[in-house]
Amino acid sequence: MDLRKLKTLIDLVSESNISELEITEAEGKVRIVKAAPVLMSAPVMAAPAPAPAAVTAAASPAAAAVAAEPAAPAEPAGQMIKSPMVGTFYRAASPGAKAFVEIGDEIKTGQPVCIIEAMKIMNEIEADVSGKIVRILCENGQAVEFGQPLFIVE
Repeated sequence: MDLRKLKTLIDLVSESNISELEITEAEGKVRIVKAAPVLMSAPVMAAPAPAPAAVTAAASPAAAAVAAEPAAPAEPAGQMIKSPMVGTFYRAASPGAKAFVEIGDEIKTGQPVCIIEAMKIMNEIEADVSGKIVRILCENGQAVEFGQPLFIVE
């Protein structure tokens, strides 16, 4: 298959609603798979706190510095199970199957907790900690990044 024909096919797939195209000809076989769109949230930038109109002489510089800093977001209590790769998060082995874990489940190290699909390969993710699942931080079918927290375990 010549390069122009291949480019035309790629353009057709990218501009259409189809996600996969496979063509077999005498010269060979071509398979084009459109990657799922990765929805990444834009970083939220905090606006600087307005400076007080006047600082009295009685206020110490340390107190003024503490007042100007915004409070840090509360870090969730417990240990986190993080994604070891970039991919798509799934709570169950297949659609309609029972989820590997639910909130409140007791888990042990090495127990499967989810699947992350990467490059059409289903990777079973095992817990690296033991404890009780307190929170599930990802939705089924959500794109996840390397190191992104998936579960909180106490």
